[in-house]
Amino acid sequence: MYKLIIMMGMMTIWLTAQLMQVEEELAMKTMYQSKRAVNRAAHAAAQQLDRTALAEGVLRINESEARSSASLYLRNNLALDEQGVPLPHSPLRHPVEVVALDIVNAEESFPYHYRNEAYDFEVTLQRPGVVMIVRIAHPRRFAVIDDRIWHIRGAAELVDRIVQDGS
Repeated sequence: MYKLIIMMGMMTIWLTAQLMQVEEELAMKTMYQSKRAVNRAAHAAAQQLDRTALAEGVLRINESEARSSASLYLRNNLALDEQGVPLPHSPLRHPVEVVALDIVNAEESFPYHYRNEAYDFEVTLQRPGVVMIVRIAHPRRFAVIDDRIWHIRGAAELVDRIVQDGS
């Protein structure tokens, strides 16, 4: 009888450990998916060239189009509505918050060293670019463990044929 009780206890411990491992894998999958979404959104924002400035020979990012494009890409890649609330088929359960969307334009001297002390992020940009920091929460299944909160960071530079060819 005591062996049966020990065996049941060991099975409970083993099942709990297995479920915690599965939860950890789901959290990492969500984090990587979110990181890819933030990178794509930053890249899309960085490609919004200001055509008027380009006509004058200045490589510059159109700030309003960049913000709009970043929001659109983030919403589409993470299945969010306009307020950042996850849709039913989204991998997330809590609202997503863009805590920083900084556009570094041609007014700066390059290479430009961007630093955000609040979120412990630094990046060096060689040309105009976009830096994006997004707050994402991953809900935990076990009540004894708090939700995971990530500040996912992404940066991208303006890349187009003019910059790449040097002409």
